[in-house]
Amino acid sequence: MQNHNSLPDGSRRSVSNAIQVTPFPKIQARSFYQLNNRKRPRLNQYIPPAECSEAPAHASVTFASRREGYWQVSEQNILATTPTSMFSRSSQLAVALGEACEYNLGGFGESELFLLDSGNFLMVDNGSATSQRRKRTAGDNPLLTWMSLIQRKDRYESFMRMVREWRHLKMLKRSGRGHDPSGVMGTSEGQCAVLCPACPQPGKNLPDDWQNAPKGNRWLYALFLAIDANFRLKRRAVSSDETDPSLSQGWAYFVDEKTYKSYLLDRTGDVQEKSTCSSHNAVNMAETRLSQGLAATGVGTVDCARHNLKRPNGVGDLQKGEKYINMDFLFFSTLRHSTLDFLNVSYDIACQWHKNLWSRMQSLPPSHHLNYLGKIIRFFVPKFHLPAHITKCQTIFSFNFTRFVGRTDGEAPERGWSNINPVASSTKSMGPGCRRDTLDDHFGDWNWKKVVGLGSSLLVKMKEATVEKAEHRAAFEEFDSVITSEHCSAWRVEMEAWEENPNNTTTANPLEPKGIAITQASARLRLARLEADELERGVDLSLHPDVSPTVLIASGIDLEEEQRRLKVIVDEMGIHATDRQKLNILRTRMSLHRKIESWRRTQLLYVPSVQVLVAVAQSNVLENAEVMKLWLPSALKNKACDPHLQNIEWELRHAQAHDALEELRQCLRIHCSLLTFKREWIRGQGANTHAQSALARVHARQAACVKRYRAAWEALKSLALIMKKVDWCGRLQELFNDDVKPLIDPFASQGEGRRRLTWIWMMDGVDSPADCNDE
Repeated sequence: MQNHNSLPDGSRRSVSNAIQVTPFPKIQARSFYQLNNRKRPRLNQYIPPAECSEAPAHASVTFASRREGYWQVSEQNILATTPTSMFSRSSQLAVALGEACEYNLGGFGESELFLLDSGNFLMVDNGSATSQRRKRTAGDNPLLTWMSLIQRKDRYESFMRMVREWRHLKMLKRSGRGHDPSGVMGTSEGQCAVLCPACPQPGKNLPDDWQNAPKGNRWLYALFLAIDANFRLKRRAVSSDETDPSLSQGWAYFVDEKTYKSYLLDRTGDVQEKSTCSSHNAVNMAETRLSQGLAATGVGTVDCARHNLKRPNGVGDLQKGEKYINMDFLFFSTLRHSTLDFLNVSYDIACQWHKNLWSRMQSLPPSHHLNYLGKIIRFFVPKFHLPAHITKCQTIFSFNFTRFVGRTDGEAPERGWSNINPVASSTKSMGPGCRRDTLDDHFGDWNWKKVVGLGSSLLVKMKEATVEKAEHRAAFEEFDSVITSEHCSAWRVEMEAWEENPNNTTTANPLEPKGIAITQASARLRLARLEADELERGVDLSLHPDVSPTVLIASGIDLEEEQRRLKVIVDEMGIHATDRQKLNILRTRMSLHRKIESWRRTQLLYVPSVQVLVAVAQSNVLENAEVMKLWLPSALKNKACDPHLQNIEWELRHAQAHDALEELRQCLRIHCSLLTFKREWIRGQGANTHAQSALARVHARQAACVKRYRAAWEALKSLALIMKKVDWCGRLQELFNDDVKPLIDPFASQGEGRRRLTWIWMMDGVDSPADCNDE
């Protein structure tokens, strides 16, 4: 039986002090009080007034609590016997708040109570036996609870506006605008940008007579520009320039928005021409890029291509894709700040963009016009993007094939995007003016960091260039020493004529690959025509009515290839092959064995000395078809053989080696493309399994090409000893595993300047007959 006359700790006490709480505006029955002791009171405990040792105290008390985010209060009459210490902290709280309040509590009734016990709230709900417990938080502190009743205004928006203004004022201060008599409003466009100290700046780091420099030294005063677009820096269609204007009018890196938008509005109906090079998305899909709900799909920029700094007035929003009209305006806007006569311009789609550039310039404002006739302007495609272009573009727009550009790669904007892309998630929801000011500040910070670290970075590059120059010079001199003086002089004349005007289509481009591919089909055709000419002259060297010497050797080389394929299948089958697999292997062996026996009967007519070798082999255990010796002229060594047959095999093996190399290069290109596609686009287990199967098939074909070339190489070496050929290798070499590398490896750690091409990529397909002569 529960004792209602005692409190949870067994004591019987009455109220000795009480404080009146000031009522709050909302009305809802709630009450709370705090217990000092750690003993939990029994829930729903009711102490009748008659059982109290002292007269019960009746009072009117205001209760306050928080429910569903609102503070609610109520005034009720309650009756209870309560320990004095129960309200000691509340009294201290009232004193701390400077309130002269009086509690006049005598007890509690059956209303809903919140009892604080050791960091937890216990809720007593109007006589029910249920209770809920939740973890105490900072808001449960009585002082914080009391003070949270007062509404506080959110200052975040005001603070961010102060940050924006502070950034703007710091930009003006760093640019020295406070000391200019014209004041802040006298700031001109691009004047607050951090300039590149290593780029040529007339009046700052150039000699006074730089414009009179001889033609051979004009490249020293060239400006390198790199153009690119970033579609991560989107902006949603929120606010407007009238509601959220920029604090500057094109004073730093962004162009003046009014002039820019006015120009774009006038050129709305322009249709962009399609690409005549590879299918570049930047050109062909400029009109189709998704722009729903976006005021800007990205930004276009013009950077310093050598030192990776943002150019003044070289940044602008892209409304719908990477259109020429946007990039034209940015390009000519930043050129207003330069008076140099030598320009090197890099752009991913420069091969298409530079067409009709000067005619499109006429539609720009007069302040953006450029006297291009008095300047030397060369266009390039960045090195990483160049392989995606057609072969012609890979020579005309290549940094590697152009003089006076050093080790420039044109990929400077791509490095800057890695720094600015994390800002995209914050700026995409900003208004137009706030976004431009924020990006201006970040671009200025990027430029300043590049300026601070410019000395150390240039020192590292100079040290590396010294070592690399010595290695490349030694490789060049070694290669140049094997070229005849006549060929070297003729090539030098062609190269100098093309370098004078590389855009002149009437001048032959000496860098374009020229050559006639040497294949087995062409070699067989040539030998067949020679036999036809001999028949016309009455010379018939055939000993079989249906099989000529050329057909005999060519058939033997084909049988050798079938043996290699069968051996690969047998090796892959393993020791736990099924009966069906064993049956297929047996049938293939029997078929190949019959082909070899039929071919060998004809071979004995042309090479009788093979009969002894075949007899010795047949005396042993029956061989599998894939390991049977064919005894072609290259394998006879000191045995008697018709020199005519040796010459035929030499021609066919020579063609087989070139054919295998060409197929090997194709396999390497395909394998590299599939790897890149798989890494960027393939997701999911099923798709990855299919892609891996395709890679395995290409790799198997690549391995077959390597074996075919090595077989041809060994045969050529044997025939060279038999036929006493000297300097027969020409461009052919022994193929090692380290030589089997792609032309452009997307997973390689070395850059273009440090990469060494293997000899398989230096074959142009042209080997004169003199390469095989005895001299």
